[in-house]
Amino acid sequence: MTDTVAKKPAAKKPAVKKAPAAATAPGSIVATGKIAQVIGAVVDVEFTGHLPAILNALNTQNVDQKTGEPFTLVLEVAQHLGENMVRTIAMDTTEGLTRGQPVIDTGSSIQTPVGPGVLGRIMNVVGQPIDEAGPIQTTQYRPIHREAPTFEEQTNSSEILVTGIKVIDLICPYTKGGKTGLFGGAGVGKTVTMQELINNIAKAYGGYSVLAGVGERTREGNDLYHEMIESNVNVDPTKNGGSTEGSKCALVYGQMNEPPGARARVALTGLAQAEYFRDEEGKDVLLFVDNIFRFTQAGSEMSALLGRIPSAVGYQPTLATEMGNLQERITSTKKGSITSIQAIYVPADDLTDP
Repeated sequence: MTDTVAKKPAAKKPAVKKAPAAATAPGSIVATGKIAQVIGAVVDVEFTGHLPAILNALNTQNVDQKTGEPFTLVLEVAQHLGENMVRTIAMDTTEGLTRGQPVIDTGSSIQTPVGPGVLGRIMNVVGQPIDEAGPIQTTQYRPIHREAPTFEEQTNSSEILVTGIKVIDLICPYTKGGKTGLFGGAGVGKTVTMQELINNIAKAYGGYSVLAGVGERTREGNDLYHEMIESNVNVDPTKNGGSTEGSKCALVYGQMNEPPGARARVALTGLAQAEYFRDEEGKDVLLFVDNIFRFTQAGSEMSALLGRIPSAVGYQPTLATEMGNLQERITSTKKGSITSIQAIYVPADDLTDP
């Protein structure tokens, strides 16, 4: 296991956050508003004219309360409240925001960088690099909210994905282009199994992988980053002139210290990057999600903040819709495939939990 004390933490916040240039959607009207109230991760914004669409990204300036450095805070529109007011969910800390502060509508949903430039890098939910290795070398961005491939575009496969882990390949083989869940309670080895899968598959197939770290421990994310470099899955930018060329895996982290908005969207950011490799480059991509339960948990927190009536066991009433939207996009098409392996934490080892 990598000694995380001796090495510089990989997932440290950048001193200055620069939001990726969110492309304005064709025909959209870019509006400017001002903050009306801040309630934790929820920010209400008042617009004088045109209201931004649901799921649009809004930008406002904030200051890191620890370092004093300015950064761009991204808000995602969740509800229209009437009287020219929209309710948004913040993708980062809201400490330091003030009423009356200007907010700009980007005209589109959150955009994440895509392409070979993201391989070997660690990004946050809005695609900003958090590995202190400089800006991401790409000019291409994709919205994190997209429609699933149509029925005509999809294809199926019965090919077996050889993982190199004997017990999996013998007893429970994985299907190439399918979805597999690693169920288990706390501390049983879901993340360790996933680390081994990434290592084996990257070496055996030489393909691209995307890891979405959703609401898990920052220490595990740091360990995984350094282990990927040690096993030559990724290239260390500090020893390669700042370049990560030759890397095989992109990492997108929204760990357990992040606000619920970031944890609820980081899986979509990783998926958007995997979709690019599938659709534009025709690759067979591996998408690892650790942990998909935290995606559900973050959605539950967001739902409570937005005042929705909870469903069974306190989960959000939109649980099935949100999970369905994510899982339907993870599929194989005629151009390429996404094979997804998702760790699933079982709360209190209760397999009857929704």
